[in-house]
Amino acid sequence: MAIIIFIIILGILIFVHELGHFSVAKKSGIRVDEFAVGFPPKIFSFMKNGTKYALNLIPFGGYVRIFGENPDEESLDPEARDSFVNKPKIVQIAVLGAGVTFNIIFAWILISISLMSGFPSMVTDENRDRVESANVVVTGVEKDSPAEGAGIQPGDIISAISSIENTTSEKITVDEVSSFIKDNGEEQITMSVLRGEENLEIALQPTSGILSDRKAIGITMDLIGTMKLGFFESIIQGAIMSGQMIKDIAFGLVIFIGQAITINADLSQVAGPVGIVGLVGDASNFGFVYLLGFTAFISLNLAVLNLLPFPALDGGRILFVIIEGIMGRRINPKVANTVNAAGFLILITLMIVITVSDIWKLF
Repeated sequence: MAIIIFIIILGILIFVHELGHFSVAKKSGIRVDEFAVGFPPKIFSFMKNGTKYALNLIPFGGYVRIFGENPDEESLDPEARDSFVNKPKIVQIAVLGAGVTFNIIFAWILISISLMSGFPSMVTDENRDRVESANVVVTGVEKDSPAEGAGIQPGDIISAISSIENTTSEKITVDEVSSFIKDNGEEQITMSVLRGEENLEIALQPTSGILSDRKAIGITMDLIGTMKLGFFESIIQGAIMSGQMIKDIAFGLVIFIGQAITINADLSQVAGPVGIVGLVGDASNFGFVYLLGFTAFISLNLAVLNLLPFPALDGGRILFVIIEGIMGRRINPKVANTVNAAGFLILITLMIVITVSDIWKLF
């Protein structure tokens, strides 16, 4: 199910991104030869108004073939007024940046809808008065821990906890659960857990090695409730949250690139398709609204990554256009196409490395 959800999310985000390039190109009078979701082989396609629309079998990608984006003899002809390269530089930048813009707007919309619908939110001192129905929720499960062995999952609500001698059955806090496990580390513990509509009783035996100072069961927890805002406040807060996420993602990416340059990058801190499938599965356990927020987060990640001034990415292509504007002439098309092809191969290689790292984490 997590794989299916991931493919749907990825397909939607790619569609939104390519729709941005497509829409602005069309509005600017540029010929669009093909709009495809997924990579070949082709499932089906049809022609409309000079554009071929295709749905392909491999879902991990998509593309828009814009006439003149990869210059050739036909598109470089000054008489080809519908060619990308014959449009003003500002129009070229607008077309190239439209995919990122659409991803950001889409994320903003999803976050705003989540806030209007009742977004799962951690209780903090700042939002305590606005969060309703707060419960202790499992947010993570340590690999090979008692919690994983007992079947505890992210998204489980801990409603009660007990041992042979002690019981906590009232509405509990994170600190109370943590203290209870610490004080009863030598005994088997029973947790009452709410998973969807199902009430479960799960027995666990705390073990050493997870925490340095005491026995533990291998979970992370937070006090999570529902924060529901009005329409206009959701729109405003959605924009603020989107901006903060972009800032955090960009900062993390800069740190990772710096570590990669010095050969100190920690691949465990990044995730490719395989890793994201697991994250999607965890997010879906928290409910549909939380999954919307997670989809927004992925959309913003795609936006920030695509803005990097690296060949084959939108940011790299925008950089080429800016350089051409400064020089007052076009970069040799063969050079530009070769550099972009090399950049694409590097990105594919990096994706393979990250995917292998994701698979390695599973064992």
